[in-house]
Amino acid sequence: MAKKLVKGVVLGGWLLITVFPLYWILVTSLKPKAEIFSMPLRYWPATLTFEHYTELFAFADFGRYLLNSLLVSLVAAAAVTVIGVLGGYTLARFDFPGRGALMLAFLVTQMIPLFIALGPLYLLMSDLELLNRLAGLMLVYVAMLVPFATIIMRGFYERVPVALEEAAQVDGASRLSAMVRVVIPVMLPGIAATFIFAFVQCWNELFLAITFIDSEDAKTVPVAMNSFITQYDIDWGSMAAATVVSVVPTLILFAAIRRYIVEGLTAGAVKG
Repeated sequence: MAKKLVKGVVLGGWLLITVFPLYWILVTSLKPKAEIFSMPLRYWPATLTFEHYTELFAFADFGRYLLNSLLVSLVAAAAVTVIGVLGGYTLARFDFPGRGALMLAFLVTQMIPLFIALGPLYLLMSDLELLNRLAGLMLVYVAMLVPFATIIMRGFYERVPVALEEAAQVDGASRLSAMVRVVIPVMLPGIAATFIFAFVQCWNELFLAITFIDSEDAKTVPVAMNSFITQYDIDWGSMAAATVVSVVPTLILFAAIRRYIVEGLTAGAVKG
């Protein structure tokens, strides 16, 4: 009994530490500006207000930034997932010269700080006339995330027995058909995890976006939120409101894709 009590207290404390920052951001977004730093601190607004949300969409054009981030994240994550699925299958199922070196190169790229390649990458984007363009940002994100996504998918493929594909090929299916009809359904958890990983990385990325995007029409959510920080002040109310709004698409994605992760555990299985 005491062991369960201690465990409950520890888990409850950890949950409180994890959830409280999110709660405080929500509360801050609902406080009037004069109350945000009022003393003593209020853990719930004395007067609820939605002025920060109104200003966000009325004056900051935050809706455009949301659409930009959504477009970039969805397209880049989809491209990364497709390439990762094909690349992971190749690394897991085929033995070819240089496979080990290729995998090592993929791992090494994840260890190199991104800012080292920023200068050459900026010049390349400028020569290709992709600065201040969402397509250019998508291309950079895909190049950045494909190596890690490929390694992740390779690990999932190695958990799928080769006998499943061989059985399908014995029944007359081609290798591609066996992959699509037999392996992919079993791989749905890995595919969903890879897509979510890529989407979240693109959605939250600031360093590259703020480097390559300067146009108001092409700003993404992180770049727009960074503009709330000025030389002499920080608009905490608008930043908190923007944070709350920016979390919603990610929550919707997790809710929509959750059932595929569960169903994918048994999809594509064969009867014994």
